[in-house]
Amino acid sequence: MNMNSAEVAKPLASFQIITDTHVTADPNHEYNLNFGQALRDIVSHSEGSSGIMHIGDVTDHGFPEEYEEVRRILSLHQAGLPTVRFTLGNHDVGLGDWHSRLALYASRTGMPGPYHDHWIDGYHFIFIGTEENLPLFCDLSKEQLQWLDLKLGEKASPDKPVFLFLHQPLKDTVAGSLESQEWYGVTQDQELRAILSKHPQTLLFTGHTHWELEVDNTMYPGHGETATMFNAASVAYLWTNEDERREGSQGFYVEIYSDKVLVRGRNFKTGTWVPSAQYEVAFPAVRV
Repeated sequence: MNMNSAEVAKPLASFQIITDTHVTADPNHEYNLNFGQALRDIVSHSEGSSGIMHIGDVTDHGFPEEYEEVRRILSLHQAGLPTVRFTLGNHDVGLGDWHSRLALYASRTGMPGPYHDHWIDGYHFIFIGTEENLPLFCDLSKEQLQWLDLKLGEKASPDKPVFLFLHQPLKDTVAGSLESQEWYGVTQDQELRAILSKHPQTLLFTGHTHWELEVDNTMYPGHGETATMFNAASVAYLWTNEDERREGSQGFYVEIYSDKVLVRGRNFKTGTWVPSAQYEVAFPAVRV
């Protein structure tokens, strides 16, 4: 898709998306260095940003010393860094006592809990996450799902996007979420689908799979019938359709215009765009 004409106009708002940083206790670990490199890239290209949205697996094990490394790396790039808001990932809470891991996550990230929402620069940003310490899956309570349905409808309009963040993708949607790929991770898959079908103006961004942005199904189109969904790859390392791990660090820059949202894949290692991962979502969302 040719973005040249779209880039002439200035966006109404913009933000960045990172996920799966998997920060370790070792300052010299590849994952930690990749996190710092991604932040440097964002600081250099994010003037006027509404914030950085992190889609979970902030740490590799949810250990206190790993959160100390997160704090240290963020402090190194404090000048010019947009506000970071976090989503709860399975690595953050799935490997120990639920209550202590959740309390540590909340205290170190400043997030109020597994789910929360923010109105930023006139747009609604909603974060949801697991309420059980499962090693892989995400479990959403009935209360959270009801809250989500209400929040998605808050000041809603078909021509105004809502941005939703969840660590695990829905089954058989975006890259890495095929049941055969063993990355399926939302226990209430059908219940969440039913809610999203009522709010097709939603853009759902997920992580968890680490699948590289170059593959065909990075975006799952909603066609006006459900949310448009995106896999946001990973900052720490990537995964391929050949079911192989590869070094790499990727994420998204998002630009909001009056009639569309541009989602632009970014290679943080090279500081370049991912040509095959440049998407345009038109608004209002209509059935096709």
